[in-house]
Amino acid sequence: MIPWLIFFLAVMGGRFLLNTTISLLNLKALSPDLPEEFADTYDQEKYRQSQDYTRVQTKFSLIENTIITVITIIFLLGGGFNLVDLFVRSFGLSSIPTGVVYAGSLALLSFILSLPFSIYSTFKIEAQFGFNRTTIQTFVTDIIKSILLTAALGAPLLAAVLWFFEHTGSYGWLLCWLGTVAFGFIVQFLAPVLIMPLFNRFTPLEEGPLKEKILAYARVQNFKLSGIFTMDGSKRSTKLNAFFTGFGKFRKIVFYDTLLEKIGDDELVSVLAHEMGHFKRHHIWKMMAISILQTGLVFYLLSLFINNPGLFEAFGMEYLSIYASLFFFAFIYSPFSTLLAILFNIMLRAHEFEADNYAARTTGAPDALVQALKKLSLANLSNLTPHPAMVFLSYSHPPVLERIRALRETKSLP
Repeated sequence: MIPWLIFFLAVMGGRFLLNTTISLLNLKALSPDLPEEFADTYDQEKYRQSQDYTRVQTKFSLIENTIITVITIIFLLGGGFNLVDLFVRSFGLSSIPTGVVYAGSLALLSFILSLPFSIYSTFKIEAQFGFNRTTIQTFVTDIIKSILLTAALGAPLLAAVLWFFEHTGSYGWLLCWLGTVAFGFIVQFLAPVLIMPLFNRFTPLEEGPLKEKILAYARVQNFKLSGIFTMDGSKRSTKLNAFFTGFGKFRKIVFYDTLLEKIGDDELVSVLAHEMGHFKRHHIWKMMAISILQTGLVFYLLSLFINNPGLFEAFGMEYLSIYASLFFFAFIYSPFSTLLAILFNIMLRAHEFEADNYAARTTGAPDALVQALKKLSLANLSNLTPHPAMVFLSYSHPPVLERIRALRETKSLP
């Protein structure tokens, strides 16, 4: 068997076994005993419901992962990548448009494969646990908008990447890196103004005690806000969330309308303080810098495998092409991507603790953030006892119990 093909199959099989093992361990870690810390928030029925939600989600994910892995292997061994390539070449386009159509065709196949799982998750599982508010019309509209947006942004970017690799020789990877980074910054600035409003309605927070408290806290912290908004998250789900968007003087805080319904003013200020802590501790810029460096590494390594005959033989391809190299390289990079994601998550979890600490110290009310975390966990039916291996491998946030313990320690400090 072709060495590269053995490698690809080993990677897919290894990833499948790892995900399955960790998921089963996570199920085993579910405890029937409600953690004492949450006795004032959960009743036994709600705690049982949160565990049922974790079980159902995990089992569904295992089924989805199994089916997608099997179909991907069949597609690979059956020459699916070559069949798609022959199909798009039949249009007689030049190399760059052919590459864009090839990418679009694979993306369409991936979308078709994932669509039944998305439908079941949204309209069966999320509805079963009282989360779903997405109508069929909203679901379909979201899909159409997402496809059009992906095509409008992704096609020009991919065309530019292909052009750089095709026409600029050994500097292609560097130009791809710089161009992608510049494109990313542009999208970051445009997203709050042009992209996000396509999917949700953003309304300025009404005048009142909450807005006054937020503005007063921001002034004390010397933190400029261009606006405070509510988002109609209830249009799709009852789950709670809040986030910052934008940079510099364009920074905005956005609260889900569901969050405003479930959490008190002081707790909302503590949530804002946590998000502000990410800016004040420079977490956003640190993560962006790491992401930029990682993007450069990816393009450099990709340049080493462009038109590699061994890769194309492993995928059963009849023709070499730069555009197909992009997809085949993704299989090679997958193990490194997993490792980097683990390291990235370690940093993110540390940042969450730092942001919690910032919020507790600057508001002088760690209990407010503790109560906010408890209410968020309750409303979202979060898993209170995840397995440490699951946390290590895939959690970007520490388990809520660990965050609360850290906040309790902050409270006890002078």
